[in-house]
Amino acid sequence: MKCSPNNPILLSASLHVDEARRVISDLVTELLEESAKASDSSQLEIVSLDQAINRILAEDLLSPIDVPAADNSAMDGYAFHGDCLTDSEDLLVLKVIGTAYAGKPFQGQIEPGECLKIMTGALMPDGCDTVIPQELTKSQSDELIEFPKNLLKSGDNRRLRGEDLQKAQPAIEAGRILRPSDLGLAASLGIASLKVHRKLKVAILSSGDELRSLGQTLDAGSIYDSNRYSLVGLLNRINVEIIDCGIVRDDPASLKEAFCNAAKVADVLISSGGVSVGEADFTKQIMQELGDVGFWKIAMRPGRPMAFGTLKPLAGQSKTRKTLFFGLPGNPVAVMVTFYQFVRTALLQLNGAKDAEPQITQARSSLLIRKKPGRTEFQRAIFSRGEDGKPAVKLTGSQGAGILRSMSEANCFVILHHDQGNIEPGDWVDVALFDGLL
Repeated sequence: MKCSPNNPILLSASLHVDEARRVISDLVTELLEESAKASDSSQLEIVSLDQAINRILAEDLLSPIDVPAADNSAMDGYAFHGDCLTDSEDLLVLKVIGTAYAGKPFQGQIEPGECLKIMTGALMPDGCDTVIPQELTKSQSDELIEFPKNLLKSGDNRRLRGEDLQKAQPAIEAGRILRPSDLGLAASLGIASLKVHRKLKVAILSSGDELRSLGQTLDAGSIYDSNRYSLVGLLNRINVEIIDCGIVRDDPASLKEAFCNAAKVADVLISSGGVSVGEADFTKQIMQELGDVGFWKIAMRPGRPMAFGTLKPLAGQSKTRKTLFFGLPGNPVAVMVTFYQFVRTALLQLNGAKDAEPQITQARSSLLIRKKPGRTEFQRAIFSRGEDGKPAVKLTGSQGAGILRSMSEANCFVILHHDQGNIEPGDWVDVALFDGLL
C-alpha cells in the first residue's frame, strides 16, 4: 500500500500495526533524505562527555590511538619467552629477576631461563611474549618458580597492541544512542567531546474541554490532564527538547492556532485526545488544511484511533522541514501504548538513531488470555521468573484503556499479534519490557 498524502484507503481502513509502522518509517526516511540534501549543519552540535548520555552520535568516532597502545599482560603472573616451552622437559623452572607494574615498565632484557613477575596491564618487557598465571606456579625459592609446560602455549595471556582497536578504526559508529559505557570508551581514548545530533524539538498538547490543569478545581464532568505528564516522562527518556503547549479547547479555531504555533518551532507535534470518531473531524480538517494525513485508524487495542501525518512549514518562517504529527488517543493507557509502539521509534530515527526498535523477549503466560484474531493487542503485565526459573508473565488485571493504575503496576507489555487467538496458560508470548522505554 503506497504511503501517499491523504490516501483515501489509508484514511478509511484500520491499518495493520506493521503497515502503520511502515507508513511512519517511510515518511521519516523521506524527511531525513530531505535534511541530508539540505546539508544543514545546525542539526549537529558538539557536547562534552558529561552531557552526552542518551544523545545520538552524528559521525563515527575514530580511535586516535591503538588500544592497547602496546603489548601487555592480561593477568597477574610471570612473563617469559615462549621458546622456553619447546624443550623436552615436562617441568619448566625459571629465575625471577624483577617485577613489572602497570604504568611502571621494567627496564631491562629477559634472557632465556629467566622470567619477570608482572601485573595485569603492565607492558610486556623485551624478550617476553607469554604469561603464566600466578596461581598455576609453584615457588622453589624466592628467586625460582616452576610449572608444568602443558598448562599453556607460547603467546598465552598477552594482549597485543591494537588488539581491541587500531588507530583510525571506528570505536563507536554513528547513530548510536550513547550509553555510559560509550562515554567511558571515549574517555579511555582521550576524547573529551562528541559530535551529536541536535535534540529534536517536540511540542505536546492535550485537547479536550473536560481537561483541567493540576491545581484547578474539578467541576462536574471534568478530569485532570494526566497525559501531558506521561508524555513528558516518556520524552525525557529519549532526551528531546519538550515544548509544552498546554490544554487546548475542542474547537477548530483553537486547535488550528495551536497547530500553527507548534509547527513554527517544533520538529514533531504530539497531541492527545480529539481523535475518536465523535471528535476526529476537527483534527482531520486542520491537518488537511495545514499538511497531509497519513492514516487515522489502526487495528490494535488500546489505541485504535491514532492520527499520523505532517504539517507543512508556514509561509514566512525560516523552518524548512515539515513537522511530523502524531494525534494520540485521549485514554491514558492508549497514549502510552501508541507512544511505545509508534512514536518512540520514529523520534529516535528522525534524530539520527540506528537500531531504534524496542527489544522483544518471550515469556510463558501464567493465565488464560482471551483474544480474538483481527487486531494486535498490548496487554499490561508483570514479568518475573516462574517456579521453574523460566520467564513468566501475568496480566495486571482489567485492561481498560483508561485504567492508568494497571499501567503503573506493570513492568511490560504482552504483545498479542494480529492473527493470534486465545493464549493458554503455559503458552509462550512476546513481551516488551518497560525498562528504558516507559
